[in-house]
Order: sequence, then structure tokens, then C-alpha cells
Amino acid sequence: MTHQHAPAAPTAAPDPYFPNSGDPRYKVHRYELALDYRPGPNRLGGTARLSAVAGTALPEFALDLADFRIGRVLVDGKAARYTHRAGKLRVRPAKALAAGAAFTVEVHYTGNPRPVRSPWGGLGWEELTDGALVASQPVGAPSWFPCNDRPADKATYQIAVTTPSPYTVVVGGRPLTRTPRASSTTWVYEQSAPTSTYLVTVSIGHYLPVALAERPAVRQTGYVPAGLAAEFAADFGRQPQMMAYFEEIFGPYPFGEYAVVVADEELDVPVEAQGVATFGTNHLGGGWENERLIAHELAHQWFGNSVSIADWSHIWLNEGLAKYAEWLWSEHTGGPSAAAHAAAARALLARLPQDLRLGDPGRKLMFDDRLYQRGGLTVHALRVTLGEAPFFRMLKDWATLNRHGSVTTADFTAHAQRYAQGLALGGLFEAWLWHGTLPPVSA
Repeated sequence: MTHQHAPAAPTAAPDPYFPNSGDPRYKVHRYELALDYRPGPNRLGGTARLSAVAGTALPEFALDLADFRIGRVLVDGKAARYTHRAGKLRVRPAKALAAGAAFTVEVHYTGNPRPVRSPWGGLGWEELTDGALVASQPVGAPSWFPCNDRPADKATYQIAVTTPSPYTVVVGGRPLTRTPRASSTTWVYEQSAPTSTYLVTVSIGHYLPVALAERPAVRQTGYVPAGLAAEFAADFGRQPQMMAYFEEIFGPYPFGEYAVVVADEELDVPVEAQGVATFGTNHLGGGWENERLIAHELAHQWFGNSVSIADWSHIWLNEGLAKYAEWLWSEHTGGPSAAAHAAAARALLARLPQDLRLGDPGRKLMFDDRLYQRGGLTVHALRVTLGEAPFFRMLKDWATLNRHGSVTTADFTAHAQRYAQGLALGGLFEAWLWHGTLPPVSA
């Protein structure tokens, strides 16, 4: 097969928090996954085809993949040698790949998927009482497909899942086809927006679709256990207004549709994925605590999913902006103002250890609740400093200029500075991002 040559991408560095995840020497453009899943025995058979470009000459390269049995591995249609241990599938093509060469790798694999162990519990493919779901943040994607598991390596996806016919399959993206056979059904979804590996999700269960909004608005659908459909419709009834408000202040919704899955189990926290959020039955019941979670997950579609982080040290950009979106929604709907939420968050943080560096929290603290609260506070401090109109212009432009891209904290601080009308923001960012001590909000 003749290789096409594209300009060689600059070789990225390993992720500072997860240096063993991913291979920065190549970039994936597209994944095509064909999966067959049997819920009873929790058995997954898969074929993954990745289209990629070598950033440098590659005599070998690595994919992240958990403990599956490998059937075969092909590179550009030819059998390749490989080793598979400790979550790494190392592939040696018959002929080394040149820098800038486009190539395909195809992996056939089978096994019993289970979550990847981590300091935050199991990540990735999770077997439910009757079905399965995927919650991969930050490094759980290899629990179910071979991938280059780096948040900045965003690709398009086509995912086909075959499972017994009584089950519904929900995947982030546009449903293309649903093909029933004797006792199984194949569901095919296309995600045409660039997507980080940890944001690819699958939910398999006995779900009833509940329409929340149809075109011309963004299509919003719930997938809910039948007995919870009425409660879901009440609790998520304001989500279409939330979507309209977020489009007004953040810019157009960045994907084609938005699905919400309520798994038939309790979950510790809801989980955002590209174009989908997954909640547990314990997140129904109304009230501000549950409504703020709906706002938080929806806001992640702009901040975290469309605008992704270049590596995990920048996670405050995802969580701080999603936290602030909760406060903006509260303010917009006549609840406590963002300033009131910020004051409460500051009072909470003042009672806790002040050893968190928001701009680089370290792996141990990347999901600490203080990061969310301090992230929201930092955004509020910026609003107080910039003033209303410049702040909201800054926020919308951040989401629209970086749509489907990858960003860093330095990108954000440089972007905000452009809206400061001659005021230097260096001191504000230094205090909020790089020192543990809590500054005043007006700093």
C-alpha cells in the first residue's frame, strides 16, 4: 500500500500526570469500532480500526489496551508483530513508518471488560446489574478499546454495537442505523466532532427514550428506565431552557445532539461524555443539588469536551468553568446570584487547607472538591475585574474561537488579557492559579 504523506505533526510530550498513557509520536484522526457485547457473561468482542499519522519515524508504536486476548494486529492491511502487557499494545509494522506517513492499524480482540484500577476507583467499562456503561475520565478508555489515550489526541468516531435485541444502546453522536437480526440488534453511531478518548461513551440497558427538545432547537433526548420516565421529564424539564441560555452566553452548542442517560443504578457522580451525560437514579428528585449537576454536565459540552485540555494539568479549565456555569444558571433563574455562590465557596475554602495550586494541582488533587470551588471563584474574580460586558464577551469568544480544539492555562490567561482594557491581569492569575493562599475575590 502506498503511504500518503501529510506534514509531520510536531511530537508532543507525554502527559505530566499520566506519562504512561498514550504515545505522543503519532496522532489518530479516526476510530472505527465494531463491538459485540453480551451482558450476561459480560463478554466483548471488538474490531478497532484506527487511521493515524506518524509525527516522527516509527519503527514501532504503542496503543493503550487493557487485558484482552488479541486475535490479530494489522498495519496498512499487513500482519504486524506485537507485544501486549501492562496495558500497552506495542506494535511493530513489517516496515517502519516514515515521519508524516498516514497509516491504519486494525486490532481484533475479545475478553471480559472491566474497569481500569485507579486512585479514584474503577474507570471505563462498568458492568451494571443488567447492562453496562462507560465512564472513562481520566484514563479508562483502554478498558474497552485500543486507543492513543491522550486528551489532546482528538479524533472522529464511528461505533457499531451489537447486543441482544431487548437492550437499547446509547453512544455519543448521531444515530445512523439500527439493524435487528434474529435475536440481536446492531446500533451504529457517528461522532463527527473531534473527541478525546476519555469522552467516548457507551450505555447499554433497558431504556425508554424521552424527547426533551426537538429541532429546530438542539435535539435533546433522555434514555431512562421505564418506571422513571415521568420523574425524569419533571426533573429535566428545564434543560431545554438551560441549553438556550448557555447558547446565548457560551455560543452555539458545539455538537449535533445531546443525550442524557439515567442508568438503572445509583452512581457516585454524573459523568460527562461527548454529547452525552450519564446520571444515576439518585440524581433524580429535583432540588438545587440535582439541578446544578444538570447545568454542570451540560456546560462541560463547551468547556472540557469541545474546548479540551492539552493535558491533565489544566483540568481547572474544565471544572472551574463548569462550576461557574452552575452559578450563572442559578443567577439567571432567580436563585442566589453568582456573587452569593462565590462568597459561599470562598467561606468554605477558607476553612480548608490552602495548599492547592489551581494551575497545576498534581495528580493527587486533580478531582479534589477544592479545585472545582476555587476554579469557579477564579472565574468570578475575573468577572469582577473585567466587568460584565467584557467578561461575557471573553467567555463566549473562548468557547467559539477554540471550538473542537485543545488549550492550556497559558492560552486562557492570554485570551482573558485581551479583554482587560489596559488592565494587567498577571497579578490576579498569579494569586488565584499559582499560590495556595486564598486571595480576596476583588483581587
